[in-house]
Amino acid sequence: MNLTEGKIRSTLVKLALPIMGTSFIQTAYNLTDIMWLGRLSTNAVAAAGTAGFFLWFGAALVMITQVGVSVNVAQYLGRNDSESAKKYISNGFQLDTLIALLYSLFLFSFRHNIIGFFNLKDPEVIQMAVDYLTIISMGITFHFLNPIFSATLNSSGNSVTPFKVNTIGLVANIILDPILIFGLGPIPTLGIKGAALATIMSQFFVTILFIIIGKVYNTIYSHVVLLSKPNIKIIKNITSLGIPPFLQTGLHAVISMIITKIIAQFGPVAVAVQSIGSQIESISWMTSEGFSSSISAFVGQNYGAKKLERIKEGYKQGIQTLGGIGILTSLLLIFAAKFLFTIFVPDDPIAIQEGTIYLKILGISQFFMCIEIGTTGAFNGIGKTMPPTINGAILNLLRIPFALILSSTALGLSGIWWSISLSSVLKGIILFIWFKFILAKVEV
Repeated sequence: MNLTEGKIRSTLVKLALPIMGTSFIQTAYNLTDIMWLGRLSTNAVAAAGTAGFFLWFGAALVMITQVGVSVNVAQYLGRNDSESAKKYISNGFQLDTLIALLYSLFLFSFRHNIIGFFNLKDPEVIQMAVDYLTIISMGITFHFLNPIFSATLNSSGNSVTPFKVNTIGLVANIILDPILIFGLGPIPTLGIKGAALATIMSQFFVTILFIIIGKVYNTIYSHVVLLSKPNIKIIKNITSLGIPPFLQTGLHAVISMIITKIIAQFGPVAVAVQSIGSQIESISWMTSEGFSSSISAFVGQNYGAKKLERIKEGYKQGIQTLGGIGILTSLLLIFAAKFLFTIFVPDDPIAIQEGTIYLKILGISQFFMCIEIGTTGAFNGIGKTMPPTINGAILNLLRIPFALILSSTALGLSGIWWSISLSSVLKGIILFIWFKFILAKVEV
C-alpha cells in the first residue's frame, strides 16, 4: 500500500485494522493463558503474572530493532529506494537474533534470582513462577523474531499478512492451552508449565509460517541471510532510533516490577489482581499500539516523500480515531469492571472485588493513554524517538514514590492503582502538546 497518496482516513484505517488485530492477538495470547490459569488457581495467575514481566522486558528489547527497522524501511520506501530498505531489514534481523539469544541465556541462567527479586511470600507461587520462566526462556527467541517480520511488512503497507499469520498462531495457542494445562488422554497435566509450552510452541509455529511465506511469495524480507557480514553503519542507525523507545518501555517494565514488589506486600491475591487487570487493560493498550504503528508507517512514508501537510492531517485524523477508542474503553472498564474480572477468576470473590476497583480506577486514564501511544507513533515516523522516551521515563518513575505514599494512606492497595492512572493522564496531555510544538517546526 502506497501511504503517500489517496484519502487519509481510509488509508490509515485500512492499514491500521489488521495491525490492531495483530496487536490484539498478541494480547489474546496472554489473556488465554490467564483465563485458563485462573481456573487452575489464583496462585498460578500470580506466578505467570510475575514471570510475565520478563516477556514484557523482552518486548522492550525487541523495540531496539523493531522501531529502527520500521522507520527506516517506511522512509526509504517513501523515497522509492527499496534496496536500502532491504539492507536495513537484513541487518535488523541479525541484530534482533543476537539480542534474543543473549536475553534467553540471561533468563535461563538467573531465573531463580530474577523471581527472588519480588519477595513473594508463598513458596508455591515462587516455584510456579520459576517453572514458567524456565520454559519461556528457552523459546523467547521466537517472541523476538515475529515482531520484526510484522514490522517490515507493516512498513511496506502490507498489514494483512501479519494479521493472518498471528491469527493462526493464536488459534494454535487457544487449542494447546487447556490441553497442556489440564491434560488430555495420554498428555499429562502440566499446570503452569503447560501454559508456557503452549505459548512458545505457538510462537514457533508463527515464525515458521513467516519464513515459508517469505520464500513462497518473495516478500520484502525473503532475501535475509542471518550469517552474513553486518553493516556497522546501518546497525548504528537502527539502534540510534530504537534505543530510546527501548529505554522507555524497558524502564516502564522495570518500574512495574518495582510496583509489583510493593503490591506483593498485600499478598498473592493483590499480585493476581494486577496481573489480570493489566491484561484486560492491555486490550486498549495493544489496540492503540497497533494503530500507532500505522500512524508511524504513514508519517514515515510521507516524511520520506516530503509531504508535510499530509503528515499533519494524518496525525490529526489518527488521534481523533484513537481518542474514540480510548473513550469507549474507559466506559467499558468503568461500567463492566465486575463482569470482566469474573471471566478470569469466577470462584474468587475477593479477587473479583479488588479487580473491580482496579479496572474502574484505570478506566479513567484510557483516553489519555491512547493519545500518548498514538503520538509516540507519530514521533517515531519523523525519526524523533527521544521525546516520548523522556516523557514516559519521568512520569513512570514518579509512579514509585506516589505508590509508596498513597498505599500507606487509607487508600491502601487502591493508592497504587491511582498512582498508575494519574501518571497516564499526564503522559498523554504532555506528549500531545510536545508533538504539536515539534510539528510546527519540522522540515522535510
